[in-house]
Amino acid sequence: MGAGLIQVNMFGFLPVSDPFEIYAVFAIALLAGVVKGVVGFALPLILLSGLGSLVSAEIALSAMILPTLLGNVWQALRYGIPAVLQSIRTHRRFILTTCIVLLISAQAVPYVNSNMLLLSLGVVIFSFSAMQLMGWQPRIGNPTPAVQIGVGAITGALGGISSVWGPTTVMYLTALKTEKTEQIRTQGVIYGLGAITLAVAHTGSGILNTDTARFSALLVVPSMLGLVVGFAIQDRINQQVFGRVTMLVLLIAGLNLIRRGLLG
Repeated sequence: MGAGLIQVNMFGFLPVSDPFEIYAVFAIALLAGVVKGVVGFALPLILLSGLGSLVSAEIALSAMILPTLLGNVWQALRYGIPAVLQSIRTHRRFILTTCIVLLISAQAVPYVNSNMLLLSLGVVIFSFSAMQLMGWQPRIGNPTPAVQIGVGAITGALGGISSVWGPTTVMYLTALKTEKTEQIRTQGVIYGLGAITLAVAHTGSGILNTDTARFSALLVVPSMLGLVVGFAIQDRINQQVFGRVTMLVLLIAGLNLIRRGLLG
């Protein structure tokens, strides 16, 4: 099914018509919101992997853009505008590089077979999270501009081609030993700016068009409901539990990326 072929039914513009699949679409969006509310990321990963079994890759890619954008704006602004500006100042090189490279690399989506990229990324993420859960604690003391720009370039390239830039961002912030609240806020800022860039980029690439934008808008409501639940859980867990839950989500994300890389 092409990215512009959306069926019209009682639920609005949806790429599926079977009742079970319709409810599955909204359940996936709800779950994605809950997980993001708890750990601050993984909404695009869950939407892409879940919807990818029901609709085409192009539609799944477009569907996660608006929920991701609004969810990250909300996540960042929970802590106030001054805190957001501080996060931007602290990570400005990483953020700017990510957005620039993401914008450029997104134009290659229609022409790039991303299976090997996803497989390689999945192996790295799985290995990183598994070793963290076993006690390995990588640390970056004071990242140099070169490190910030380098990690930002990798993150932007992956995000533009696959729409997956959360795991590498989490790995970077984890290595910086970022406190829970600051990490959640910073993730919201980085992902929010990245989502704006992605929306602009895929408007240009044709992935996000009138029909797919309507479908993406429909998924905002269940995603945001899930986010409310996830925020409530996140506020009640401590730094240690947050860290372990984050690594478990990364572990699952890595396995899913390996699956996508192998099976296409």
